Amino acid sequence: MEKTITTEVVFNGMLLTVLKDEVLLENGAMSIREHVLHPGAVAVVPITNDGKIILVEQYRYPIKQKLLEIPAGKFDKPGEDASECAKRELLEETGYTARKYTYLGYIYTTPGFSNEIIHLYLAQDLVPGNSNPDEDEILEVRIEDFDAVVKKCISGEITDAKTVAGVMRAYFKLRGEK
Repeated sequence: MEKTITTEVVFNGMLLTVLKDEVLLENGAMSIREHVLHPGAVAVVPITNDGKIILVEQYRYPIKQKLLEIPAGKFDKPGEDASECAKRELLEETGYTARKYTYLGYIYTTPGFSNEIIHLYLAQDLVPGNSNPDEDEILEVRIEDFDAVVKKCISGEITDAKTVAGVMRAYFKLRGEK
């Protein structure tokens, strides 16, 4: 374990906070840890009754390219219920609601420098509706064969970490494996 000696807020933005901590290591040495505080998020794997998956394609500014992803979004306020956030994000980004949600666990996206946690959900028995993305979200909804998307995750064609994790967990959940 490492003991925090001092903490400095380097940046406090709308999405995240960057801290610079001085820490005492287990071996007695001092070190600096720069890390990002994130409010947490959810991601949803929406599967239709006929074996399709609802995805969104969107431009990601930090990497300057479009990614094919499962619908996802951050918590709007501290302590927000993850399942409620999942329902909101699925509707906002795709227009779909689901009659059945299954929790698939969570992932830490980049624990080397961030505390971001994403809770994963499988959404089934989908009902189409109208999407209402946030003002700064430009999304294209894509419906693809679920097994084909699993193959894209395995081959590296899909590279978004939450999508790979969510799709693979849903794949094994749907096939009755742990």
